Amino acid sequence: MNFGRGPSVVLNVGGTRYSFSREVLKDFPLRRVSRLHGCLSEQDVLEVCDDYDRERNEYFFDRHSEAFGFIMLYVRHGHLRFVPHMCELSFYNEMIYWGLEGSHLDYCCQRRLDDRMSETCTYYAAEEPPGESAGGPEGKGRRPAAAEGKKWLERMRRTFEEPTSSLAAQVLATVSILFVIVSMVVLCASTLPEWRAPENRSVEEQSRYTAESVREPSGIIEAICIGWFTAECIVRFIVSKNKCEFVRRPLNIIDLLAITPYYISVLMTVFTGENSQLQRAGVTLRVLRMMRIFWVIKLARHFIGLQTLGLTLKRCYREMVMLLVFICVAMAIFSALSQLLENGLDLGTKNKDYASIPAACWWVIISMTTVGYGDMCPITVPGRILGGICVVSGIVLLALPITFIYHSFVQCYHELKFRSARYSRSLSAEFLN
Repeated sequence: MNFGRGPSVVLNVGGTRYSFSREVLKDFPLRRVSRLHGCLSEQDVLEVCDDYDRERNEYFFDRHSEAFGFIMLYVRHGHLRFVPHMCELSFYNEMIYWGLEGSHLDYCCQRRLDDRMSETCTYYAAEEPPGESAGGPEGKGRRPAAAEGKKWLERMRRTFEEPTSSLAAQVLATVSILFVIVSMVVLCASTLPEWRAPENRSVEEQSRYTAESVREPSGIIEAICIGWFTAECIVRFIVSKNKCEFVRRPLNIIDLLAITPYYISVLMTVFTGENSQLQRAGVTLRVLRMMRIFWVIKLARHFIGLQTLGLTLKRCYREMVMLLVFICVAMAIFSALSQLLENGLDLGTKNKDYASIPAACWWVIISMTTVGYGDMCPITVPGRILGGICVVSGIVLLALPITFIYHSFVQCYHELKFRSARYSRSLSAEFLN
């Protein structure tokens, strides 16, 4: 160190003192502390710390003392974990201040930080309109039109993306829910025999979007719903901040999957007409029309429960993969054994239901999930013993990852509920104003 006197230096972090020799500071693992070794003047020192006492050669840092204590444990032992009962983001800010990164954390704490950072970044993107920080007298004087345009786009984006952000967003969400419900009711009712036209049209003719079918009540209702969903999707795309990110979002992909089949069906009908050689297109049209069931997932924009389910599956994909691996391994073992005991051994009582291992896999998955349709069952004593073991092992294997998924579900629910409560407060303020 080129500044200060004495063989040692004292770091005072939030009232807790730490004494080090000058040579230790040169290669100290914390970058902010190691920078003290190269300070040449008091001004250089004050750029690193908050205050300096020349007489005692003591450097003051107005930071969280308990967090620095855990960081010092990392310096001594090489393991960095979060402080109990301290926000992960606050501790991460302390790490950044002292020169550490998220990769220095232990693996379990890295996962906690990644989950919290992903959710917090979403909150910030939804709550901090761009351009407000650049407000000020000079900015407002130079570009008032651009600022007003950005503010209007941000208000429109919140109205379409956050159902609880304003009174207009609440009304828009309610109308969208009504359209989804009406569309689902029409889709379900169109499969009833009483709903079909009085004349006995063929299946292909019923799936075509001809001029007569469009004039029917179901065709008119379907066209109105599709028009609403299309307009909503286009407006949300126009007011979105990042167009590429908008296209990659799962809910937006579902919207496209629900809207596109209608226009594809219309185009196919227009180009094929009544040509008998293209009657096979009726099967494709029925498949495309049935894809309207994806509209039910659009309700996830307006209900915390469906959002919680999606967020839980996103965070617990490791546990879900682990569960699938457990099931696949058990299926491979029990299906091979059941096929051998029921059909592979020449005992005079062959069970034709277990003629192959793939056929036995159906019995294994039904038994492990305790559904038990009864369409196939073992008839030999060893096969029945194996069936009991299969059922018990299925209960155990399915229960192993449930605890992790449950805790993640509760955490996601509270986070989304807290976010919705913040928007509800802003809605109450708007209503009072």
